[in-house]
Amino acid sequence: MKRVLVVCLGNICRSPIGEELLRIHAKKKNLKLFVDSAGTSGWHQGNLPDPRSCEVMRRHGHSIESQRSRPLVEQDLHTFDCILVMDAQNLSDVSALSPGTADIEQFIENTDVPDPYYGPGDGFQRVYDMLDAAAQDWVDRWTDEGNNALR
Repeated sequence: MKRVLVVCLGNICRSPIGEELLRIHAKKKNLKLFVDSAGTSGWHQGNLPDPRSCEVMRRHGHSIESQRSRPLVEQDLHTFDCILVMDAQNLSDVSALSPGTADIEQFIENTDVPDPYYGPGDGFQRVYDMLDAAAQDWVDRWTDEGNNALR
């Protein structure tokens, strides 16, 4: 089972959405994933996802209300196989931790997923759309890798 961690700054806006979308797409493909999320800061530790993240997920028939924010810890770089970050700053922050065994990549290759926290009203929907497409791409890639390993 692949273990995936999704990381953003506060773990209340982007990474909770990404976490759940990976889980949803993996279930559709019968791909066994363990997915979690964390933030590079501990500002919101223990908090629910941002209400606007919860709302955009609800509009699409999904719930993230059971998630709680947690900070990224160095052990995560050894616990997870893959760490998917939302932007170049997250990539730099995660990469600055002690070397681990996890692959660290941007959720969308060479693209920063904008933090909708202070942005315009449609920012959460735009983030959802970006992450939904990327989550499906990741799951398709991992499913293909698993199928190729069985050949």
